[in-house]
Amino acid sequence: MIKNWKKIGLLVCSTLLFTVVLAKTPKYHYVSLKTDRGDCLLRLYNETPKHRDNFVKLVKEGYYDELMFHRVIQNFMVQGGDPNSRYAAQKQALGEGGPAYKIPAEIQEGLIHKKGSIGAARDNNPAKQSSASQFYLVQGRVFTPAALDSLEEFRLNGKKLTAHQREVYTTIGGTPHLDGNYTVFGELLNGIEAIDKIAVVETDERDRPLEDIRMSMKLLTRREALNLERELEGLSPKTDFLTKVLDIFYSRYY
Repeated sequence: MIKNWKKIGLLVCSTLLFTVVLAKTPKYHYVSLKTDRGDCLLRLYNETPKHRDNFVKLVKEGYYDELMFHRVIQNFMVQGGDPNSRYAAQKQALGEGGPAYKIPAEIQEGLIHKKGSIGAARDNNPAKQSSASQFYLVQGRVFTPAALDSLEEFRLNGKKLTAHQREVYTTIGGTPHLDGNYTVFGELLNGIEAIDKIAVVETDERDRPLEDIRMSMKLLTRREALNLERELEGLSPKTDFLTKVLDIFYSRYY
């Protein structure tokens, strides 16, 4: 009898170990972004791993909590991530703060500045390295084909947009003149209305909102991300007892 129980115990342990080893990992990292004008959900791109991993690290540390959107331009973008904004006085100039390091550029031709994209802010360094913390969310606008023709001729110095860019910018909209110059590393899955609400607030001569608009962020856990991906595929989230027990053996994040 004792030998049988030992065998059962070994079988259970082996099964659990095998399950943990083969634990399913979410396809992407997701970040919940809460603002004073509404909430958003971000999906980070795997094609830009340096930016993704840095952003995940800062979010997990609570770096962005209580920071402001310090630069807002309607029909263009809303920008935040300056740590100096957490305790900034009224009318204080912002936009220079952040960690001492930069992120190497990961500019990808197919990752463009469509409405709802998140991009990394930067200074005028020739390597186009990104700020380690400052980011912007694209609002932009919808363009007519004629407006894109004009953009190509006068702002892009004759460089032609791809068919994909033209389709996106004449339907979803965005800021095409930023393509190729800044790293886009994710996009909103929902909550674009919050960006539209932030973009229309009254600002001062430095484009800082007259009323402080703050943010907080949370990285979705492994289970939250898996259930989100199931829902996006039209499946029900897994919340059964066995799933909860097995999740005890997995890392909270991934």
